Amino acid sequence: MVQLDKSLVNTGELGRAIRRKREELNMSLRDVADETGVSASTLSRIENGTGKPDADNIARLTSWLNVPMERIMGNRQINDDEHKAVVYFPQEAMPDIVEAHLRADRNLTPDTAKALAELFRVAYTQFSSSSSAEESERNRR
Repeated sequence: MVQLDKSLVNTGELGRAIRRKREELNMSLRDVADETGVSASTLSRIENGTGKPDADNIARLTSWLNVPMERIMGNRQINDDEHKAVVYFPQEAMPDIVEAHLRADRNLTPDTAKALAELFRVAYTQFSSSSSAEESERNRR
């Protein structure tokens, strides 16, 4: 059965991405507002899933997130019997790509996919940082 999705923008994904990057960079909503030109109150509503950003704000936020706009735009048609396609955008960070795959896995609940994505993100950050440091040390010798 095919149904049309009412929203063109996946505000849940956009809100999670904003909060994740903001927390990783230890930024306040005001800091992000100053960098993006999107008001702190709008950012708060998007993060909490209650805001519906306009096209200009979507463009500003996807640019700040370094995420293709297509990642935030929801699928117009959802087929209950099929998997949602996961689209790979080369400029995206590996943890974001893995998270997209986990969310598309119909064997995982949304909460489980989110938890696994966070575990992967932490491990990836830790090991990719230590790998880079080890490689730099080897190159200096």
